Amino acid sequence: MTIGYVGAAATKSIILGLIILATAAFIVPLRIDHPGVMILFLVLTAVTFSLLGFIIGIWADGFEQLQLVPLLVVTPLTFLGGSFYSIDMLPAGWRTVALLNPVVYLVSGFRWSFFGLADVNPAVSLGAILVFLALCLGVVAWMFRTGYRLRK
Repeated sequence: MTIGYVGAAATKSIILGLIILATAAFIVPLRIDHPGVMILFLVLTAVTFSLLGFIIGIWADGFEQLQLVPLLVVTPLTFLGGSFYSIDMLPAGWRTVALLNPVVYLVSGFRWSFFGLADVNPAVSLGAILVFLALCLGVVAWMFRTGYRLRK
């Protein structure tokens, strides 16, 4: 059941990402220096965030709680994750703080796959997303093992 829910959400995310990429190609000149790495980051990001959504869906009691994490956690992390700027522009102290944000590694990995430039080593970015994926898988396994919010 988990593979079905997470697989469907990840597939939808990948398709939407590719549609956005294709649309962007009509508007701006598009260059992808490392297409294989871009697809790898796309798949890992889609699966990981789909797992996170699955976890939030089990945790939430209602629609209000379901919107709490994306609104108060994911959105700020995205805006502070170097999506619109390079974290190299930040003072040293704030750069260190920014490196605690997991979204920095996603953005940096995608930026490197497209342009060959990154704020963080691409191998470190890949490692960070794999750690986040393992963490989400661990939480899902714990939820099923303990029956957290599954038995009513």
